[in-house]
Amino acid sequence: MSDTETLGERESMEFDVVIVGAGPAGLSAAIRLKQIANEKGEELSVVVLEKGSEVGAHILSGAVVDPIGVDRLLPGWREEADTPFKTPVTADHFLVLGPAGSMRLPNIMMPSLMDNHGNYIVSLGNVCRWLAEKAEGLGVEIYPGFAAAEVLYDDTGAVVGVATGDMGIGRDGQPNANFTRGMELRGKYVLIAEGVRGSLAKELIARFDLDANSDVPKFGIGIKELWQVDPSKHRPGLVQHSFGWPLDNKTGGGSFLYHLEDNQVAVGFVVHLNYKNPYLSPFEEFQRFKTHPSIRETFEGGKRISYGARAITEGGFQSVPKLSFPGGLLIGCSAGLVNVPRIKGSHNAMLSGMLAAEEVMAALGRGETNAELAGYDTAWRESEIGQDLKKVRNVKPLLSRYGTLLGTMLGGLDMWTNELFGFSFFGTVSHGKRDSESLEPAAKHSPIAYPKPDGKVSFDKLSSVFLSNTNHEEDQPIHLKVKDMALQKASEHDVYAGPSNRYCPAGVYEWIEEGEDAPRFQINSQNCVHCKTCDIKDPNQNITWTVPEGAGGPNYPNM
Repeated sequence: MSDTETLGERESMEFDVVIVGAGPAGLSAAIRLKQIANEKGEELSVVVLEKGSEVGAHILSGAVVDPIGVDRLLPGWREEADTPFKTPVTADHFLVLGPAGSMRLPNIMMPSLMDNHGNYIVSLGNVCRWLAEKAEGLGVEIYPGFAAAEVLYDDTGAVVGVATGDMGIGRDGQPNANFTRGMELRGKYVLIAEGVRGSLAKELIARFDLDANSDVPKFGIGIKELWQVDPSKHRPGLVQHSFGWPLDNKTGGGSFLYHLEDNQVAVGFVVHLNYKNPYLSPFEEFQRFKTHPSIRETFEGGKRISYGARAITEGGFQSVPKLSFPGGLLIGCSAGLVNVPRIKGSHNAMLSGMLAAEEVMAALGRGETNAELAGYDTAWRESEIGQDLKKVRNVKPLLSRYGTLLGTMLGGLDMWTNELFGFSFFGTVSHGKRDSESLEPAAKHSPIAYPKPDGKVSFDKLSSVFLSNTNHEEDQPIHLKVKDMALQKASEHDVYAGPSNRYCPAGVYEWIEEGEDAPRFQINSQNCVHCKTCDIKDPNQNITWTVPEGAGGPNYPNM
């Protein structure tokens, strides 16, 4: 008997367009679809699935937003009385940090594309809540708290919808008293806007070989806190980026401080996931960063009010896979459209959602359903998205190849030549290894002695996860799947000294060294903040992140 027969048939709902993910890309696509339909006087049913408990609950970004996307999507937004775009950028600082001091780089050294004036410091979660209101006002149906767990295909192999996960499955894999079968949402087209390293996008890329002609994907981990600071230390509109200490020259990364409204400061730290040392902990590096004399003074006397972490796509132009497949498209961070040196992706996410909507509406106008919209792959490259990413395509691989100091200088030179002359001396540089292949055996490195948190500006993981409001139903299957536990012991533990305990920013993974069955790999899945780092960085690609039941995960109020 099949699983379907055992658990019962799923109910099905039909829509014109199904969108997975209520982030900037998915919501922009939904809004644009309805705008075009309304302009034509046509009926169009659009549904957006969101795995967070509410729209914005799983959204985490810096964020300084280039308004090009929202200007294009909602051109009258600046006349509205209340929007989430409250704090325009007023100052732009770039710092190089040493162990005890810092040096500010002159703004004149930076290419104009790095200038943040005209941009806005925002809570991206609040931006998405605002976009959701716009979408619902146009008739879009939004279902928060439902994770798309399965792609549906027809007999030809085309994508025809998605299914939400079953509810009420116990830790033993058996239905319990609260069991509810998942729902099928079928559409003429499906847009995947899950964000970074989404489980459905990962499946689709593999099934349709979408990355056959692209460079390897690259990622970073971004860890963020939101603080309420002393009003005397608050500078609304200040954007500050830095690189250098505490990371060494061979480990890529950087930081940001964004001064929002209401005495709030967002502080974040990014570590490129191609680092080599298995003893490195991105979380601990972030905590150490905040103790730097040039950083600490902002937060002393303040209060930390939120914490979270998220993987970031860093491959850029050359790593973007084919984005069209029979029946749908990848958009936003599922497509990998982040501009790494600008630390921005939401503007490209919105533009990609709008482009996707226009491609879908054109196809529906031709009477085509569940077709492959190959024109989208050309359209994004010829649009502002392609122009934005192409100019900076070599920054990340130059950093990886030559280290932070020389790589930054070469990357800056490359951005200048692209901006001034429209070409690169380097051509297009390849990324090389996948991030999972960059980790070196522990025998080549020494453990790092990180300082204990002081409880004032630096903190431990568990108190941090508490601030993320993360929650998962305890009696459910673990959503972090280890393919081969013996391999995890023989390699991840014995060769690499258990880096999962350090690369995870939420204390999910532990190697328990006590008892008869020691060492034992323990997965505290209830702590998972859905950053996806384990799925990316595990040296054997032995851990797979999948969606948990229902609305599990963090509940960010304003990240």
